[in-house]
Amino acid sequence: MRTIKAGTKSPEVYYLNELLSKLNYGVVVSDYFGSETDKAIKDFQLKNNLVVDGVVGLKTWSALLEKNKNGFSTNTKLLSEQDLIDFSNQFNLELAVVKAVNEVESNGKGFLIDGRPKILFEGHIFWRELEKRNIDPNAYANANTQDVLFENYTKKHYVGGTAEYARLEKARNLGQDKRIADAANSSASWGLFQIMGFNAISIGYKSIDEYVEKMNQNEGEHLKAFGMFLEKNNLIGLLRSKNWASFALKYNGPAYKTNKYDEKLARAYAKYAR
Repeated sequence: MRTIKAGTKSPEVYYLNELLSKLNYGVVVSDYFGSETDKAIKDFQLKNNLVVDGVVGLKTWSALLEKNKNGFSTNTKLLSEQDLIDFSNQFNLELAVVKAVNEVESNGKGFLIDGRPKILFEGHIFWRELEKRNIDPNAYANANTQDVLFENYTKKHYVGGTAEYARLEKARNLGQDKRIADAANSSASWGLFQIMGFNAISIGYKSIDEYVEKMNQNEGEHLKAFGMFLEKNNLIGLLRSKNWASFALKYNGPAYKTNKYDEKLARAYAKYAR
C-alpha cells in the first residue's frame, strides 16, 4: 500500500474508507481523501498509539489491516494475468492494450472487503427502469424513498461501500412485485468495470438475475461482462487500432477530454508495450 494523505484521490483511498467504515467511522466510502477521512484517520491514530499526522503510511496501514483482519482477504475472486491473456486472445487484441484498458477503465477493485461485488445505486435510473416495466414511480416516491427513487440525476445520495447495498435492498423491497426487484438490480453498476445492470440482457445475459449471479463470482466474470459490453457497442475495433480518443468518447462520454482518459490510455499502453 502506498502512502496517502488528505487531498489524495485513488483506489487506495477507497479501500481506506472501506476499512474506516468497517470500524464504525462515519465516512463516505469513495476514492477521495477528504476532511471526514482526515478526521477519522487522525482519531484512529490517536486511539492506536500512532503519530497523529493524518498520513496513512506503513504503520497506519498495518494497524488498520490488523483491526480489520477478519475482513475479505482471499485472492480467489481477483483478476489474474491469465484472465487478461484469455481476453486478449478472445478478441484478438494486444495484451498491452488489454492491460492499459484494465488499468484506466477499471475502478481498482471489483469487490468490497466483505466479499460482495462493488456497486453504485442510481435512483434516477431506478425511476426509468420502473417506467420501462409499466410501474408508475410516483406511486412509490415519498420522503422515505427519496434517497433511492428520484427523477433527475444527483450524486447527493451516494454513500459508497457496503452502504450502497442498503440502498439497493431498500429499492428491491418497495413492493412484492418481482419487476421492482429486477428494476432495482438493473439500476446499479456492478463490479470492476461498473457496468450498469440494465445492459445485462442486451449484451448477452439471459436475465438480470444471471448477471447479478455472475458479478458475485469473481473479477474474471467482470472482465467477461466488460468484453460483452465492448463487443455489443462496437468498441473492439477501436482498441485494435488504438484509437484512444474515439474509444474514450464512446465508453466514457464527452467528459473524457476533461478527465484525459485518452491520454491515460495512451500512456498506459506505452508502459505495457515496453
